[in-house]
Amino acid sequence: MIFKVLSVSSFVVIVDRLTKYILFRNLSLGESVRVIPGLFHITLVLNSGAAFGLFKGRSVFFVVSTALVIVFICFYVIRGGCRDILILTALGLILGGAAGNLIDRALFGYVIDFLDFRIWPVFNIADASITIGAFILAIRLMVDKRCCTT
Repeated sequence: MIFKVLSVSSFVVIVDRLTKYILFRNLSLGESVRVIPGLFHITLVLNSGAAFGLFKGRSVFFVVSTALVIVFICFYVIRGGCRDILILTALGLILGGAAGNLIDRALFGYVIDFLDFRIWPVFNIADASITIGAFILAIRLMVDKRCCTT
């Protein structure tokens, strides 16, 4: 079980760190590259807040709360709280995304964002992984509330 979660989360962290590194090295702050004009751009943004830039300047709070989420997920998985592959995948996505953004906050005091769909605030691979993982988790638990009772 732990191997499944760690595999997914490691993949997310590697892709997240790699994309952030490449874009941070090759774009200037605020620079935008059109990929699909008017729909999707790569735009370098440094976000010291939470999702969508809310609560700027509270890095210590975000580092502590993210670390607690990571500890909770690891504890839950190590204790064997669930064997459902969808739940484990969702937890791996959330864990990897949380770790990716935690690394940014711990190293820089902000998160590097770059995925810009023009109708939504700029985000990154870690944010997308957390969102997708939370969505999978919510849907799976709504469909079968008993999926992790064994």
